[in-house]
Amino acid sequence: MNDDILELLESNSRLSPDKISTMLDIPQEKVEKVIKVLEEENVIVKYCTLIDWDKTERDIVYALIDVKVTPERGVGFDAVAKRIYKFSEVSSVFLMSGGYDLSVKIEGRSMREVALFVAEKLATIEHVQSTATHFILKTYKKDGIIFKKDKKLDERLVVSP
Repeated sequence: MNDDILELLESNSRLSPDKISTMLDIPQEKVEKVIKVLEEENVIVKYCTLIDWDKTERDIVYALIDVKVTPERGVGFDAVAKRIYKFSEVSSVFLMSGGYDLSVKIEGRSMREVALFVAEKLATIEHVQSTATHFILKTYKKDGIIFKKDKKLDERLVVSP
């Protein structure tokens, strides 16, 4: 039942306990209690709205930065990740497998601002060996939502003999 409630809230955080109760055929009081417990246990961390910033007047640049790190003895990557996620420019930090250890998503007002962040703040952190910056030029799909659907485009699969 918890997973069912979480899946519904993940797809639409504006669903009321009453609506969830109807959808899952369980008492509203039970839904409210489960949600309260999930919030207290920090399973539900935040309720969000997905915005297509390209359709607004706001100028914003997003970048994904791959970071190679020398882990600290006793704490691994956690201490370096903590130093990175405390910067206001950083929106996400992920521990990764592969060629780099951390993936950092940041936002800035220009490519220059992002580049200065990498050069002056990120690359100067002790234990950071190297970085690779990738600027996000356009978002097509985020969190399972397609941002721009072309109504004229026929999306049917082509069938050939």
